[in-house]
Amino acid sequence: MMQEMGIQGRIKHKYVTTADSKHNNKIYSNLIKDKELTGINQVWCADITYIRILNGFIYLSTIIDIYSRKIVGYAIGKTLSPKLAITALSIAIATRNTEDLIHHSGQGIQYPCKDYIKYGG
Repeated sequence: MMQEMGIQGRIKHKYVTTADSKHNNKIYSNLIKDKELTGINQVWCADITYIRILNGFIYLSTIIDIYSRKIVGYAIGKTLSPKLAITALSIAIATRNTEDLIHHSGQGIQYPCKDYIKYGG
């Protein structure tokens, strides 16, 4: 009957977890909690999300300048590897001034890994 009427029941949506915060890497303090921003390139925030495609998911790693709310670096990939986050970071660093910059991110394993920290210097 529902098919004849062109309606369907509730579709159960799948989701993907993008943060694996169960790791032994150092967790850094929140340095932006009470910071008042006065211009660009003071605080960047990094995150990863997923995008559903026809046969699964792809991942989007972004770095946003908190003051301007502009994306300053991004990368798209098939896996949640640290390389995805490092690519987004490398693009952001190549296009912006990073002197006296605070980098804020989630606690997923991509961000506190030694390669990401070493790249961001």
